[in-house]
Amino acid sequence: MDHQWITTALFLAVVALTIFVTVRASRSTSGTSDFYAGGRSFSPIQNGLAIGGDYMSAASFLGISGTIALSGYDGFLYSIGFLVAWLVALLLVAEMLRNSGRFTMADQLAFRMKQRPVRMAAATSTVVVSIFYLLAQMVGAGLLVALLLGVDSQAVKNIVILGVGFLMIFYVTVGGMKGTTWVQIVKAVLLMTGSALIVVLVLAQFNFNLSELLGAAADNSGKGQAFLEPGLKYGATLTSKLDFVSLGIALVLGTAGLPHILIRFYTVPTAKDARKSVLWAIGLIGVFYLFTLVLGFGAAAMLDTATLDTSGNLAAPRLAEEVGGGVDSTGGAILLALISAVAFATILAVVAGLTLTSSASVAHDIYNNVIRKGEATEKEEIRVTRYAAAAIGLVAILLAIPAQSLNIAFLVALAFAVAASANLPTILFNMFWRRFNTRGALWSIYGGLISSVTLVIFSPVMSGKGIDPVTGKNRSLLPTDIDISWFPLENPGLVSIPLGFLLGIIGTLSKREPAAEDRYTELEVRALTGAGAEKAVSH
Repeated sequence: MDHQWITTALFLAVVALTIFVTVRASRSTSGTSDFYAGGRSFSPIQNGLAIGGDYMSAASFLGISGTIALSGYDGFLYSIGFLVAWLVALLLVAEMLRNSGRFTMADQLAFRMKQRPVRMAAATSTVVVSIFYLLAQMVGAGLLVALLLGVDSQAVKNIVILGVGFLMIFYVTVGGMKGTTWVQIVKAVLLMTGSALIVVLVLAQFNFNLSELLGAAADNSGKGQAFLEPGLKYGATLTSKLDFVSLGIALVLGTAGLPHILIRFYTVPTAKDARKSVLWAIGLIGVFYLFTLVLGFGAAAMLDTATLDTSGNLAAPRLAEEVGGGVDSTGGAILLALISAVAFATILAVVAGLTLTSSASVAHDIYNNVIRKGEATEKEEIRVTRYAAAAIGLVAILLAIPAQSLNIAFLVALAFAVAASANLPTILFNMFWRRFNTRGALWSIYGGLISSVTLVIFSPVMSGKGIDPVTGKNRSLLPTDIDISWFPLENPGLVSIPLGFLLGIIGTLSKREPAAEDRYTELEVRALTGAGAEKAVSH
């Protein structure tokens, strides 16, 4: 029986639903407050769902479950790192950032520092982090659609990536933050519902006994008890152990520096609502990452993992097909199409948030405050945001096409490393250190950014891994005859994150800036109490 029409119908339904939501939301979008921050009109529950929708990306749903299916316990460490990171965001960033900023991360820094250099640096970092994150989503989209169409054509995957790029540009240019937020809310509900369905069906296969599931996963993996113990992926050598430490630091510290997460704190009326949003998000995300445990080990137990591609990105959709009745069954086809459509909705929602964040930073920080010195009209600023969204979408498309061999959870981990190296030190120093100044901010942002990206370029991610014996594909991005991998770790965080903090300290201590120190008291009161926060928003 040909099940292609089921797949096609579900995909078209998901895309049509997101377009409908975006167009509806665009009717109530007028000025920059609506376009960048949704008019600050979302409730904590709505914003919590949207944060969850933003955060539970294709990397979480496809990448982590695939990594668990291939690496067992070590793969689940991704889930733990992603979840624990929210404590840093909740305790140190969410409420204070909402009180002291306006639309972008740079607003909070520019309050007490020299506007133009700081905004330029923050906007640059925002765009780089967002593009890393965008790559993961678009690679996932290409894989999903190729699976559902039953083709292995590189041209088809490239066309899908192109299509996703055009869709994300549409969401941002038409719907702004309101449209993007509602797409993320719809996606969060779909993802949780779809994941819960597969989790229940998997557990039913093992009499709802998690121990039985884990035992079957260990046996079927061919690795035995080692599959359930630390060290399979990251414990073999000293380098792999250091790589794990580097990954863990990036995951735990990166969330609080992700621009597309930070901008969500501005979409609620008050700082109290920002804190409540994070609590709702933690609850939602916590349940979801427990689901990834069952999805990953379920795939290891029920699938022949040798047939999965080395990235493991398709483990969750293939597991859905298996619990639905297997290949060529009607139930399997329906569940495969359902889960893939949900994953596609996930990708669409996340790329919309990322594109909006980076294009807003280009328009608000660089165009209005650096080039026009704050004199651009709201209409001009929004127009530049739309142009920037198109440009960033094009760059993401061009970079995603050669990155398709990489695990998408890993690609997101790189974005976390850059965010933790360049953004987090600056945000924390600005809120908690009176002496911190413009030079410290610039050294921290550019130093963390340049070091993390440089180390990735000269790591095994780019070159030196050779050909995969199973798939016959190159495991690095550059051709196999090029090897520039003098940095041994795949995750740069172990070096670049401490360096970002250190450079911020050195830059600050090397020069005093009395004006920045004088304004610290006002920023501190505003950040801690909310006094004057709305005044900051209105100016």
